[in-house]
Amino acid sequence: MTGIVERLNASAPPSIKTLNGTINAFDKRSGVIEFYFNANESHTHSDDIIQGGFVAGMLDAAMAHVVFCVLDRVVILATLEMKVSYLDIARPGKLTARGWVLRMGKTISFLESDLTAADGTLLAKATSTVRIIHRQPSVKAES
Repeated sequence: MTGIVERLNASAPPSIKTLNGTINAFDKRSGVIEFYFNANESHTHSDDIIQGGFVAGMLDAAMAHVVFCVLDRVVILATLEMKVSYLDIARPGKLTARGWVLRMGKTISFLESDLTAADGTLLAKATSTVRIIHRQPSVKAES
């Protein structure tokens, strides 16, 4: 793993922990990040269907973190718009989200991601436009 991936995994925010997510790899050559999520019954509705907001969160995490990896540092990202297409039902188990940059500008970036089940079934795709704010996020003091 690259240094940035190790740092991102070590300092995963609460949203990634809620989704049981971890970055598996970042391929610098292709610019693709791969996230693993362990979806469980706490992410479901209607018996065993993963709630769409959690699916969107997984896709969003992959897109945001690929920017951190490409820039090799953590910046503040403000999502300007995001579109999700749900292609199949997501169920508990290991899910893989991949994210990549379609176009990177100095302050605006266009991103894409997909989510697959363990058997390779494509579950969802997303695109996002984000504003890049070139400063470190503030760190909350622990009480």
